[in-house]
Amino acid sequence: MKRCIIVGGGHAGAEAAFELRKKGWQGEIIIVSAESYLPYHRPPISKTYLTGETPLKRLYIKPAAAYEKAHISIKLTAQVVDINALKHTITLDSGELLNYDKLILCTGCSSRKLTVPGAELGNVFSIRTLDDIEHIARALGSNQPHKHIVMIGGGYIGLETAASFKKLGHHVTILERGNRILNRIAAEPIAAHITKLHQSQGVSIFTDKSVIALTGEQAVQAVHCSEGESFKADIVVIGIGAEPNTRLANHAGIMTKQGRIEVDQQGKTSVPDIYAAGDCTVGIEPFSGQNTTLESVPSAVQQAKMVAAAICDVPQPQIQVPWFWSDIFDCKLQIAGLYQGYDTVIERIYNSDSKSYWYVKSHKIIAVTCINCPSDFQAGKKVLKENITLCLSELKNIDNPIIPKVNTIPA
Repeated sequence: MKRCIIVGGGHAGAEAAFELRKKGWQGEIIIVSAESYLPYHRPPISKTYLTGETPLKRLYIKPAAAYEKAHISIKLTAQVVDINALKHTITLDSGELLNYDKLILCTGCSSRKLTVPGAELGNVFSIRTLDDIEHIARALGSNQPHKHIVMIGGGYIGLETAASFKKLGHHVTILERGNRILNRIAAEPIAAHITKLHQSQGVSIFTDKSVIALTGEQAVQAVHCSEGESFKADIVVIGIGAEPNTRLANHAGIMTKQGRIEVDQQGKTSVPDIYAAGDCTVGIEPFSGQNTTLESVPSAVQQAKMVAAAICDVPQPQIQVPWFWSDIFDCKLQIAGLYQGYDTVIERIYNSDSKSYWYVKSHKIIAVTCINCPSDFQAGKKVLKENITLCLSELKNIDNPIIPKVNTIPA
């Protein structure tokens, strides 16, 4: 009987396993995961799980019974330490040797480490896994005085977690090295809105701050910046990006690019019978044609479907518009398309809490970002999917059925 082994128990790994069954794979399916939990939804862990609104059982992508019914085996708390591509085998940290016919690497990323003096102190955390959240929860304690929490990094994970800490009543400060938050991953209008939202909730945001040291006895007590400022800290959370987990791929001789596993549009790597999906990969994004990485759940799920289709030799799934979402306080941020390279932004405002931004390149919409505007988000996905071209006068036309009268902001 043929065997497909999936390395990694995240969204991509779980989706790939069930998609293989749906698409007709009759052989064994084994998921190898270093974590002690069944594959779970990761976005809620820094939000509703951290605040206690979502119980653990609701985080699981599928219950244990679903894996049993689909005849999918899971090896938890197991790590793959070696891949022998010539012999089609993997070696686990327990010493167990497993052969494979097809191998899917869904190894994801690890949190980028802070490399300054004091980074090894107690109560300094990253956020990537459920265990990370459990460690933070223990540091917060129950019925304890409110803590001074410093978030280092102004990306989505830091902003979402900061909102959760604030909901729990803690004092929260965000330190961002760049001149604004979301510098790499969102356009300026979105960053400005999210900044104001945090400030309105009492979160302090400081930009152009380079952290040079953490100090304390055994646990952190302060964060120091190169500008001479210091910030009190009972807890520090690091959110300065992620490092793709490519050690196994490198050892197996798989080609990498930009520090990630290079794949084609079917998820194939440079080594026969080895595929990859999720945040650890880089390749041509099918919708935009850009060579990029999309660190998002929808992208990981779509890639997993593509890999399963390739392995089962069935038609590839329909190309999807890339999209992403984030929940911060009561703000629902939804993004469709890739905004990089735009030359004009079209602004549509309902009120201060509900607005959308349409990114235009050569008179063509390439992305839309919506703040509490689900209808605009759906309309934007439709425009992108159907490849609708609108001239600027049409975009401004109040009678236009897709985009009503708007303001134009130069890039």
